[in-house]
Amino acid sequence: MSKPVRQANADGTWCHRVGKAPRYKLTCTSAPVPPPAVEADAKRFAASAERVTVYVVRKRWADAANVVELTVDGGARAETVPESFVRMRLPPGDHVLRASWPEGETQMAFRGAAGEIRVIELAGSAWAWGSTYAFEPGDAGSRERVLRVRMVADID
Repeated sequence: MSKPVRQANADGTWCHRVGKAPRYKLTCTSAPVPPPAVEADAKRFAASAERVTVYVVRKRWADAANVVELTVDGGARAETVPESFVRMRLPPGDHVLRASWPEGETQMAFRGAAGEIRVIELAGSAWAWGSTYAFEPGDAGSRERVLRVRMVADID
C-alpha cells in the first residue's frame, strides 16, 4: 500500500518532501499544479480521438530531488519534481521530448497516432556527486505509478 498523495500548497504549488521533521528537504514546482478534478480526469487514461496522449511520470526510489524541466518540440514547457507526472495531448506525428536539469539534459524522439495513449518514464537518480535522468518507454506498471503520484502539469 502506498502513502496518500499530498495536497497542493496554499499558493497552488506542490512540493515533494524527503526526510523527517524538522529537516524536510522540499523540491517544489514554481507554478500552480492542476486542480484535483483535472488530475482525476487524467488518471482515467481516456484517449483523445484527435490527439496522442502522453504521460511522463517520475517515480523512482533514487530520484528524490531536482526540478526537471520538460519541453516538447522546443515549445511547451512543464516542471516535474519527484513523484509527479505531466499529461500532454499532442497532435499526431513526430515529437521530441527533452528534459533538462542543472547538470545535463536528455531527449527522446517518438511518433504518436491519434487516439494513442503512451506512458514515458523519466527515470532518474540524484546523489551527492551528481544527477542523471533518462527517458524510458513505459511498462506494465507505468500506469500504476501514474496513479500513485501528483499531476504537476497538463499540456494541451
